[in-house]
Amino acid sequence: MSSADYAAALDDWSSGDVFRPPVPTTLLPGIGFSLLAVSFALTFYFTTLPKTTVPAKELLIAAVVSLMAGMGTVATFCTLGISV
Repeated sequence: MSSADYAAALDDWSSGDVFRPPVPTTLLPGIGFSLLAVSFALTFYFTTLPKTTVPAKELLIAAVVSLMAGMGTVATFCTLGISV
């Protein structure tokens, strides 16, 4: 890379906007805790469902719990300063 290319890249980088997350970082602890708490509660509910031959309701609840637990874990990690 030539020095002119480097200077142009540096100029582009320095003139860029500062990244602003879509969710304020002050809300992350509450979001993480709530998502994980609800996912644990729904996991208990999932274990008490009557078993059926077509597990459509079970699969739906399991998918929702999985998404909530995943997002809650990421929010908690970001709160603790662990970049994921």
